[in-house]
Amino acid sequence: MKIVTFNTDRTAPGAEQRYRVGAIIAAGTIADLTPSILPMGFTASEILRCFDLDRDFVTPATDAVNSGELPTFHRSEVTIGPPVPRPGKIICIGLNYRDHAEESGMPIPTSPIIFSKFPSCVIAGGEAIKVPVGSEQVDYEAELAVVIGRRAKNVRAADAMEHVFGYTNFNDVSARDFQFSDGQWQRGKSCDTFAPMGEFVATKDEIPNPDDLNIRLRLNGETLQNSNTGQLIFKIPELIESLSMSITLEPGDVIATGTPPGVGFARRPPIFMKAGDIVEIEIDGLGILSNKVT
Repeated sequence: MKIVTFNTDRTAPGAEQRYRVGAIIAAGTIADLTPSILPMGFTASEILRCFDLDRDFVTPATDAVNSGELPTFHRSEVTIGPPVPRPGKIICIGLNYRDHAEESGMPIPTSPIIFSKFPSCVIAGGEAIKVPVGSEQVDYEAELAVVIGRRAKNVRAADAMEHVFGYTNFNDVSARDFQFSDGQWQRGKSCDTFAPMGEFVATKDEIPNPDDLNIRLRLNGETLQNSNTGQLIFKIPELIESLSMSITLEPGDVIATGTPPGVGFARRPPIFMKAGDIVEIEIDGLGILSNKVT
């Protein structure tokens, strides 16, 4: 199932608005699951219950879709929101593609490099990435993101996939001038609008092998990143095992697994995003995440 959040009033959903939850059932068609679950719609935090595997949202949602009785909308009739509008945590992994570590001039990590983004960074596909005041080096990073579906604490890698709900596209937007001048990554990674994701979350069954997905990023139509998740240094089970040793993972938490080579700051000459640019991320089975820069 491909799960989206959306709004029917044609205004971009915000963190305090109520969202509808739907499933993409055909190209351009969304089945509205909201009436059968929570008729008044969901706040951003309430949507997290949909990702809790122990609540089993997917089975009744699938039954509702198969009934053919749900109201439907065409994609053009709604505004798509972020698939996880307000994650409890956004945990990012640095230098997790071997070639990206090399292009950054950094040693290959021997354990995952972890940093975070604030939940307030999240925006949907179609929303604008905003260059923050004072930055002239806003960079792109295409990433596969994992959505957690079950509480995980001290989970072994062998059991880790039981805690995965699904996957989505993610752009780890980074203000490199902030990042490098600060000497640590938090501000440069957590500016407003710096966590585009979506447009949908594909449930785990939709992506049987997350270790073999082509991942691409295009800036104004030019492909600047082109790799495969098979190049990840630390795979998803290893990441969940490592993270859950010190951090309790909860349903709706998002893990961004790292970016492949081709980022802007490492190019010669460097390429940074600017107002008017269109950045697209495409991962096999996960559609296209597209954002304009303003």
